[in-house]
Amino acid sequence: MNFLSTFVTFENLHEVRRLCHWGPVIALSVIAICSTMAILDSIIWYWPLDTTGGSINFIMLINWTVLILYNYFNAMFVGPGYIPLGWKPENHQDAQFLQYCRVCQGYKSPRSHHCRKCNRCVMKMDHHCPWINNCCGHTNHAYFTSFLLLAPLGCSHAAIIFIMTMYTQLYERISFGWSTVKIDMSAVRQVQPLMPFSVPAFAATLFALGLALGTTIAVGMLFFIQMKVILRNKTSIESWIEEKAKDRIQHYQTGEDFIFPYDLGSRWLNFKQVFTWSGTPKGDGLEWPVHPKCHQYTLTIEQLKQKADKRVRSQVQYRAVEEYNGACCPLNKGLQTFFRTPCTEEPRIPLSKGDTILATRGTKWWMYGDKVLSEEQMRAGERIRGWFPRRCVEKCHYDTAASDSTSDKKVN
Repeated sequence: MNFLSTFVTFENLHEVRRLCHWGPVIALSVIAICSTMAILDSIIWYWPLDTTGGSINFIMLINWTVLILYNYFNAMFVGPGYIPLGWKPENHQDAQFLQYCRVCQGYKSPRSHHCRKCNRCVMKMDHHCPWINNCCGHTNHAYFTSFLLLAPLGCSHAAIIFIMTMYTQLYERISFGWSTVKIDMSAVRQVQPLMPFSVPAFAATLFALGLALGTTIAVGMLFFIQMKVILRNKTSIESWIEEKAKDRIQHYQTGEDFIFPYDLGSRWLNFKQVFTWSGTPKGDGLEWPVHPKCHQYTLTIEQLKQKADKRVRSQVQYRAVEEYNGACCPLNKGLQTFFRTPCTEEPRIPLSKGDTILATRGTKWWMYGDKVLSEEQMRAGERIRGWFPRRCVEKCHYDTAASDSTSDKKVN
């Protein structure tokens, strides 16, 4: 019993629950279908024991599957790395340059952001990925990007196997005429394959081919997007912060020259910040090497400026005029609201008539904002924000509560 417990008991056993989510279920299903069909079709098309080429093809196929799963599970279970709860900078005076997180009861270190899904402040957060049901951040960025590279390569190899299997198996069963193509699936071949290529096998191969090609295109595009930000030593969130910094400087004509602090000036040096031979990224996730003209808090100071500017320019007060139960796709709010629901895992907030909301962004049919809470709720650190249908609210012609509802203390 003690021998068994050494294998079963480990501190991250609770992380297995990340598999119980639609993202990993779909991702692992696609991997399983493509890998299984590729192995079976390899046996039909290019029997690995007959030729050297067949053996190499089969070994490469197994190799893709192992590497894809290795990087996928590492990206999921190693995790992005979290800021310790209640973290404070060593120099207490530096706290003025940082945002405070009420949920984690601590300050956000440079490059960190609070994830509402993980309910923690994440080191060097890039985004929360539903396919791994975890954040992509400091410690798993290399695993996640490697997965994005290996998945299209493996699916491309599988797609070639699917195409060649269908071609070789159907070649002698297809007769071409001037105006018609006749496929006789019942034709008997002179040499029977080890495994029969029946109509269900053809349908399954065609389905797997569609999955493989779709994965190659979609995941391949994500890989190039990730490499673009990695070679500049940025994250997706930091790219957005940089764009907003330029907009703020242009809007107020401040004459500032914003320099992104973490770009080391060389793509190779930026690349090595994420990818190392050991698999462990450089740094502790709290302090970072910076540009000579910048310091540790250059980006966090810019974030504070953007937060203040957002309160001045973006927050508009609205009052709820219709009830809303918080459904993702409400049927009773119109067809456009139903079909144009935001494609995001960000929450929806239920509304009652008379509720006041400070909207910060929106689309033609939906809006996103913070619900104005009572003083007791605010003292308790409660915050309710999310999406709601635009038709459920109307713009207030006064703005008396906006100043009362925002705190001078920076929160997530």
